[in-house]
Amino acid sequence: MTLSGFVAYSSALTIAAIIPGPQIVAIVAQAMKSGYRQGAWMTAGMVLGDVLYLSMALGGLAFVAETFTYLLIAIKWAGVAYLCWLAVQFWTFGDALDGVDARPETGSNAFLSGIHVTLGNPKSVLFYISILPTVVDINALSLADVFVLLAITAVILTAVQLPFALAAAKTRRTLQSPRAARLLNRGAAVCMGGAAATIAVRN
Repeated sequence: MTLSGFVAYSSALTIAAIIPGPQIVAIVAQAMKSGYRQGAWMTAGMVLGDVLYLSMALGGLAFVAETFTYLLIAIKWAGVAYLCWLAVQFWTFGDALDGVDARPETGSNAFLSGIHVTLGNPKSVLFYISILPTVVDINALSLADVFVLLAITAVILTAVQLPFALAAAKTRRTLQSPRAARLLNRGAAVCMGGAAATIAVRN
């Protein structure tokens, strides 16, 4: 693969990642609710989800999409349902920023949430199916090229998404009163519900 191909792919991915979507909304909601660490874990899960989709695309995701349409639809709606469940959990946390009235949240929970968000987002699938053929000759890729593409994807998405988690976490730390905590939790719930709705209406 040529240097120009890597640059073209990196540019397209950066633009797509910067555009606000359900993934950014979910990261902000998670960081507002539970802080930067949980937001970072969710980001890591989303990055892994995108790397998985890219791997599938390089291995023939278009064929998979055509052959297992109903499976992809099921994955999408499972993601929507999971985000709705998270929204309900955030809404009912009440006045506690860390949700002391609910089961303690762990990094692994946030990580799995991030994977669910990405796998349930049709935008991720469509990006790799539509962009890859225009900038990459898949048949001419070497194993080294594949690893470079996966690494580029992970680095770009992490660099774009982590600042959103940091900004949301800083906002969270400035609002410590019970009333502010309740508003943050419900704001996070609305954001998560909005992410679910965005994924649900996309084909």
